[in-house]
Amino acid sequence: MNQYVKNLKRIEFVVTYACTGRCKHCSEGSHSSSGAYIAPEVAARAVRQVASRFSIASVMTFGGEPLLCPETVYAAHSAAAKAGVARRQLITNGFFSRDSGKIRDVAQGLARAGVNDILLSVDAFHQETIPLEPVMEFAEAAAGLGVRVRAHPAWVVSRAHENPYNRRTAEIVVEFEKMGIFQSNGNNIVPIGNAKKYLSGYYDADMDYTDPYEEDPADIRAVCIDPDGKMLGGNIYRTDILKILEDYAP
Repeated sequence: MNQYVKNLKRIEFVVTYACTGRCKHCSEGSHSSSGAYIAPEVAARAVRQVASRFSIASVMTFGGEPLLCPETVYAAHSAAAKAGVARRQLITNGFFSRDSGKIRDVAQGLARAGVNDILLSVDAFHQETIPLEPVMEFAEAAAGLGVRVRAHPAWVVSRAHENPYNRRTAEIVVEFEKMGIFQSNGNNIVPIGNAKKYLSGYYDADMDYTDPYEEDPADIRAVCIDPDGKMLGGNIYRTDILKILEDYAP
């Protein structure tokens, strides 16, 4: 086995970069409301193949807004459940439709696919452009089906930092707590992408901020697959994912 990937435990999918939000803190910068997405069968095949060779503990789908492409999310997590992957997470802003019927259908699809942890991106930034009502409706529907749902806010600098964005985020989190949906540890915003453009005044200009999710290239623990299939210098649309992993070198 390739020594650089021998500790691989996690598969992540950026399902699409299309998004329903226009957030000031987004590390990816501006998003359009539509765009490329990874095909459901490609995502499912990638999970099956990697899980057959590695002890995968976690599969995560996110975006953009992944629930603009729910079939891909279902496919990835259904394959993970069948492969015995214990942790099957989705990060979503919860806003993909205003239609109550579709909201219920998607929640049911996620439950059937085996998603067992939904991290709901709710905070001052998302709620500048995303209404809370359909997000709460989705959260209630998913939780009612037995899926774990947690608020997953983004904090400027840190949760303890005093600023108007964090104050508003704390207020929003309380609204979800009233529904019985409590928060995860969330994440601290790193000043890159839109955050560097709009929020740099809250950060130390002399400090070199690094992405906390960046992998050690000589000890890959998680692989992230882009909407166009790119991963570790290869592309799963053109090359078998196991061959990409076997051939990888930092």
